[in-house]
Amino acid sequence: MADSDSEDDYMKMTFDDAPKDPQHETSLQRAARKRKEGEARSRQKSKAECEAEAELVREASLATALPETNKGFKMMAKFGFKQGDTLGKSETAQKEPIQIEIKEGRAGIGVESEKKRKYQEMWDQARREAKRAKEEEGNFFEERRQQQKERKAERDLDNAQRTAERLAEKEAEAENNGGAKEQHLTDINVLWRSRARHQIEHEHDRRLKNELTNSLASRLPTLAQEDNENDNDSKTALGHDVTPFYSTLENELEDEDPELAEFEALPVSERLQKILTFLRETYKYCLYCGHVYEGATMEGCPGVTEEDHD
Repeated sequence: MADSDSEDDYMKMTFDDAPKDPQHETSLQRAARKRKEGEARSRQKSKAECEAEAELVREASLATALPETNKGFKMMAKFGFKQGDTLGKSETAQKEPIQIEIKEGRAGIGVESEKKRKYQEMWDQARREAKRAKEEEGNFFEERRQQQKERKAERDLDNAQRTAERLAEKEAEAENNGGAKEQHLTDINVLWRSRARHQIEHEHDRRLKNELTNSLASRLPTLAQEDNENDNDSKTALGHDVTPFYSTLENELEDEDPELAEFEALPVSERLQKILTFLRETYKYCLYCGHVYEGATMEGCPGVTEEDHD
């Protein structure tokens, strides 16, 4: 058994049957190698490859420290310079050499910085214009919202004035047992007096237009002699009436109304607020609810303004 252990285990035996490389290059291998080297030398490198090789050489040169055998290093060493130190007495000075920036193109020195400055100005101008456009857009939408809000307030004001006028007329008819009482323009409440004035102006314009249409004879030249025996209608028919056709409409409108002018000068929202408050306090009526409440507290109404009813 011992003899068998001392013998080599055939399972662990290795056989090196792989062919070994020849120690000497054959003529075929030499010819192939020379052919490849010749092709590599004869191939003209591209511009990108030349620039890449030059970049590698430059980086390798910059990464290599100045050897102590260099004449320049020996001269600096006489003044106390050591490898890794900064030049001069300042300890915060730059230790690494200034990086080389390869200038590309044929433009003069400073052109790139000028281009960068112009581009920066263009970007700044574009940002300012975009900001201004955004502000103008915001102002435009804000103005549109404000205009829509004012138009809505004007419609609400007209509805409130019409409602107040109708309720006041009903109350006056009830007091006069169904009869209408003629009122002077200044006796009408200033909250809806403008409606009455507009009606009078509209009626004035209508009558004026009718008289302009129906008074052609009064504008014709008077050729016949005046006849005192004819009545006024005959004179007008014959064109003898020289009285101006608009005389019947003179002084029909009231004089200036300072109280109404002062009320109309108020903003629409303030006028609307006044008449809404009047309707609630006098008639217990809410314009936005469209209902007349019984109690003075108007229980169930959310508020005075339209926003309260949203």
